[in-house]
Amino acid sequence: MDWLPLLSTLAGAAIGIVATLIADRNRWKREDDKEALRLRLDIYTQYTSTVKVLGETLRALAGRDHPSDDARAFALREAFRESGIATASERMWLIAPEPVVKASNNVFHCLRRICDGYAAGTALGSTEDRARWEARGKAAADMRKLMREDLRVGPLTERHTNTLDTDTPTT
Repeated sequence: MDWLPLLSTLAGAAIGIVATLIADRNRWKREDDKEALRLRLDIYTQYTSTVKVLGETLRALAGRDHPSDDARAFALREAFRESGIATASERMWLIAPEPVVKASNNVFHCLRRICDGYAAGTALGSTEDRARWEARGKAAADMRKLMREDLRVGPLTERHTNTLDTDTPTT
């Protein structure tokens, strides 16, 4: 009996099976990478949206009349707690790469300082208030830049409005 055709058939089958397994693994890895990217996009979108809404809420509350300073402080701190920023921040800590986590944490603390400043009586539009908003705007711009890099979408090359990166209040 001639073993050569049988051995070459077995070798061909083994090569075919291995090639199929490698192709399946590569396809699985690409799908896994796409899903991880989608998850980070969702988390980044939730975080940046929460940051924007919280900033607007704090600014609005700081501009309202309150029955007392304590009522103002309570309203601001309650808005901070109820904004969902703590949950969004925890999701960042679990999923995002370290540079994005550090940047998002910086934005969180900027908003915390804004909230605490208003609660302590800082006037809306004061020099101190503008400085806090400027710091938050820079931190948010840095965070978005890192998020865009992580999502592989590249940097923004032009600004569409004066508040794209800063979201500073206008007076």
